Amino acid sequence: MHRRLIVPSALAASLLLAIPASAADYSPGAPGIGDPYYPASGNGGYDVSHYDLRLKYQPATDLLEGTATIIATTTQNLSRFNLDLGLRASEVRVNGKKARFTATGDHELEVTPAAPLAKNRAISVVVRYAGKPSELKIGGWTAWHRTPDGGVAAQEPDSAVWWFPSNDHPLDKATFDVSVSVPDGTQAISNGVLTSQSSRLGWTRFNWRSDKPQATYLATLAVGTFDITTDKTDKGLPVLNAYSKDLGGNAGAARASIERTAEVAEWLEEVFGPYPFNALGGYVPNVTSGYALETQTRPFYSPRQFANGANVSVVVHELAHQWYGDSVSVDGWKDIWINEGFARYSQWLWSEKEGEGTAQELADYVYAQHPADDPFWTVKPGDPGPDKQFDLAVYDRGALALQALRNEIGDEDFFAVLKGWPAEHAYGNARVADFVKYAERVSGKPLAGLFDTWLYDPSRPAAPAAAKARTPRSQAAAPTAPAAKPAQPKSWKKIAATNTIHDHGHGHGHGH
Repeated sequence: MHRRLIVPSALAASLLLAIPASAADYSPGAPGIGDPYYPASGNGGYDVSHYDLRLKYQPATDLLEGTATIIATTTQNLSRFNLDLGLRASEVRVNGKKARFTATGDHELEVTPAAPLAKNRAISVVVRYAGKPSELKIGGWTAWHRTPDGGVAAQEPDSAVWWFPSNDHPLDKATFDVSVSVPDGTQAISNGVLTSQSSRLGWTRFNWRSDKPQATYLATLAVGTFDITTDKTDKGLPVLNAYSKDLGGNAGAARASIERTAEVAEWLEEVFGPYPFNALGGYVPNVTSGYALETQTRPFYSPRQFANGANVSVVVHELAHQWYGDSVSVDGWKDIWINEGFARYSQWLWSEKEGEGTAQELADYVYAQHPADDPFWTVKPGDPGPDKQFDLAVYDRGALALQALRNEIGDEDFFAVLKGWPAEHAYGNARVADFVKYAERVSGKPLAGLFDTWLYDPSRPAAPAAAKARTPRSQAAAPTAPAAKPAQPKSWKKIAATNTIHDHGHGHGHGH
């Protein structure tokens, strides 16, 4: 039974005045940022602008010790807030004063500052923490790879909680300084530019800077013994590639692929516009996984990507993500198509450039591989759900959508869209719906029906719709006869070999 208490207006006013402002106006930040795919990811109440991570890592024991300084701005009146961290915190300070904190859930650190924090105020948060990342399991899996000579953090959609406290969702991007001390003879690789390196008392410190906004899952750390190659592009951009010294038979093929990073990036600039970051490169640690990941400025590659020889197609895929996924990041994880569909299509464009099969020929071949009853067509690339977020259909059907768009609006507008989109949303976040509106604006055509067909309809497009993914020339070749089964393009095996880039063998985290 509910009772309504009626209070005279004068008494009501006096009661409101009696409530302290701190109690009435301040509330806890949300424990999640609001992503329906991953409700525990990220946090509410603040926006991070910079992470300064000062770390010490001992490969022999897997002990990581860290001091993280987080610069942020409050977005509400905060009584407390959460950080995402799986390791154990020993001290937290907010604006220089000690704060109370407690660990909750799998990776939540609840922080209660000494005094409430007013909205729109700059704050600093310092967290001292330590632990062995390889011993941290969340939902039965880990984003931390132990290697014979160190450890690696690289995983999607989560990896940060294994090595630093953060607001762990792509919506809250920030710049990074990562300083890592490791035993002499060992190297530490991270994002961006290596600004300095120094040795003292048996330890070497590497200082890395990533000076453009970066999602937390795109931050990476690799400690081990590497062969490192360095260069500069014609425009002066530093290129740094790193290869574990124990890659065995995959070493040559890995180098033959990744040493073409600058060449691939130069070509991608013609397609997507100016490269958006301050460094280029890639690294191959001695891990047993099979995937690759677009860690910002310096993609991670598992050695198994090169088990069958050099494969530049995987380099194309990960570097395409520097524009589509890294500079322009998802608004929510359901928007994964604006990452993966475009990175896969870039592989088709590279094939076209190399004379190993046009994007149209690849589209025809992919379409023919999947009959109407193939579950492939039940996955909706525009909103695949968390369990299908990295399904092959997000990649291949996602690329089919782009070929359909290309045929609908013509090459001039299509390539204007590919180049204009990363410029319009540079260093920000976007949704699938934003891309549809942008393509409509550039082309002057209504495109919602096309994208509904290819991204949201859970069935194989019927022949008339499928025809939009075919060129007029290919239709004219046999207007009445049944279409011959498309021949396999030369590039197909190399492209298909990269399907494992998103195969992690578990249901939550996936690589690119």
